[in-house]
This record gives sequence, C-alpha cells and structure tokens, in this order.
Amino acid sequence: MVPLSYSTAGESHGRCLITQLYGLPSGFEIPVPLVNEMLRRRQGGYGRGGRQKIETDVVEILTGVIRGHTIGSPLVLSVANRDQRIDDAPPVPRPRPGHADLAGAYKFRTQDCRPVLERASARETAARTAAGAVARGFLRAFGIEAAGFVVHLGGIDANVDEGLDLDQIVARRDASEVYCPDSAVEAAMKAAIDDAKYAGDTVGGIFEVRVTGLPIGLGSCFRVEDRLDARLAAAVMGIQAVKGVEIGLGFAQASRRGSAVHDEIFWEASEETTVTRGIRRSHNHAGGLEGGMTNGQPLVIRGAKKPISTLRKRLRSIDLGTKEPQEASYERSDICAVPAASVIAEAVVCFEIARAFLEKFGGDTMDETRARWEADHSAR
Repeated sequence: MVPLSYSTAGESHGRCLITQLYGLPSGFEIPVPLVNEMLRRRQGGYGRGGRQKIETDVVEILTGVIRGHTIGSPLVLSVANRDQRIDDAPPVPRPRPGHADLAGAYKFRTQDCRPVLERASARETAARTAAGAVARGFLRAFGIEAAGFVVHLGGIDANVDEGLDLDQIVARRDASEVYCPDSAVEAAMKAAIDDAKYAGDTVGGIFEVRVTGLPIGLGSCFRVEDRLDARLAAAVMGIQAVKGVEIGLGFAQASRRGSAVHDEIFWEASEETTVTRGIRRSHNHAGGLEGGMTNGQPLVIRGAKKPISTLRKRLRSIDLGTKEPQEASYERSDICAVPAASVIAEAVVCFEIARAFLEKFGGDTMDETRARWEADHSAR
C-alpha cells in the first residue's frame, strides 16, 4: 500500500489551489460537506481582512473517485480563487519584514518579491485544510475526533476546563467569533483585535488541537522520522507564521520536577476491562504521546502564531533595486488570523494521525483497514 501523503500547488492569486493525495484506501466516501465546512471555518474568525469577502472556498473533486468513493488512485482536489489577478498584480520591490519576501528574493535572484509571496502566502493553507478535512473524515469512521480552538489571543488567556468533553468544546467554540470555548474572554479578545486595527497593527495568539479516541501505539520510537510527536510538531510548525509548538505541558515541564510532570499509571478492573481499557493515568501532562507513540490519552498540541507581518502601519524596509530606505510594501491582509490557524492546525494534525493510523492498520481497501482495526481493537 502507498503511504498516505499529499502535496499542494497553486498561488495566492492564480486560478486555483490544488491538493493531490496518495495512499487513501479504496472504498472511502469523500466527506465533501465536512471539507467545505472546514474551508468555511478557515475563512472565518474575528479580525479577517477583505480577501475573505471575495472568496467562497468550496472543494471540487477532479480525480480519484467513482460515485464519490475512492478507487485507490491519486485523489485531486481543487479550490478555485475568485481573485485571479496574478498576471496583473503589481511588482513588490520593497520586502515586508517578517515575510518570505527578502529571503525569497535573494534566493531566486529577483528584485520583485511577487513570485515568492504568491506561493508563500497563507492562501495556500486552503489546500492543506482540504487534505486534512479528508483525513478527519477518515478518522471519524474509526471513532477518532478532533477539534482546534483558540486559547490565547492578543495577550489574553482563555480558561478551557479540562473536564469539558470534545463536543462541549466544539459547541462553545462554534458560538464564538474568535473560536474560543471560554465565552468570558471573548469580548476582551475582540477588543484587542479592534485596538490593533485602529493602530494599523496586528495581533497573534495560541491555538490548541485536541484529538480523542486514539488507540495506543500509533507512531514509533525506533526512528526519528517515525516519531509521531516529531511529525506532528513539523506539521503544525509548517503553518505560516507559527513560531512555537508544544505537546501536553510543553515548555512548562522544564521548570517542574519529574514527580510533578510524569503521568502515573493505574489499573481499574471492570466488567468491560480488556488488556488496555483498564489502564488509567493520574493526569495527561504528556499530551497523549510518550516515546513518539500515542498512549491512549487525548492528544493535546498547541501552536504559537506570531502577529501577521503585513501591517497598515508600514514598517521600515528598502527598495531592492535602489537599496534606498523605503516603507515596506502593503498587500491586503488580516488583523488577526489565529482563529483560522486553529482550523488549519486541526487539519494538519488530523492528516498526520491518519497517516500513522494507516501505517498500523491500513489495507488496500476500507474493508481491509476496518478488519485490521477491529481485530486490534477487540484484542485490547
């Protein structure tokens, strides 16, 4: 079986964004409504800019299905751009601090940052969101659920009760314009975005993704490239403007003693007890991963997103042609995209989980995959 993977193509103002997926077993029904719902959420959130008023992202399946079900060949998805002015867009000779502009212009020996920013743009994440939404639908078929949400924005921390189940978190998140389950801080978060907007500035924040229903043993401890924690961290860090990733307690573990970090293991027998279902942990400080493998606890991963680099209050830069001091170029942008980043993170996390799931249980067809998963599940 081909390992699960994907690649994307397309530019911010080109005709479309393309996602090509390999390795999905045949017989899987592509969850088009779920893909479109995640694309819609990615476009939303308080603080988004004018581009989102232009685009209405919906997925089109180009190849890889018959009557909506995969046939084992590459699956190709397309998300059209309504703003297709790539050939008419003006040159960008003044690199914007914080963007790929300067490094890309030097790398490709050009004095116009336009070709670099067209591909480096966060618009590309619509393609990754589509891939992750397909993966999320696949995981859902095996009882695995995921949710991304905002836990910090513009200097304001949310309090998300650990006792809330995922359905409660999702319901509260979906009722929030900033995608935060803590309604007590929503007004303050929106005010922080408004303050930045009036100042011509931008704000960042922290998002969290939780995944429940995971079996023990996805991933591996034997090779660096198979460690699920490393793969998840790379997927989240690969989202534009993300500058930090942590799992479980994350950086807080560095200031604690081991006895206050590691999750003790207990056995609680019951009528439904099997080899693993009687295991209990004192906490989930590890965030559901130990030794590069899932340990049966919910996965908890966070990403820190810097403020958007395109500011209406122009930062200092230079003209790449004349080398004279200039204000940085300005491209239409958001004030805050942390809520959108939480959706993208949900997508890329789901894709990595689905990849690890298929490495352990995958077959050429959904029936084979389900049979292997059920055999393992019943044995536990």
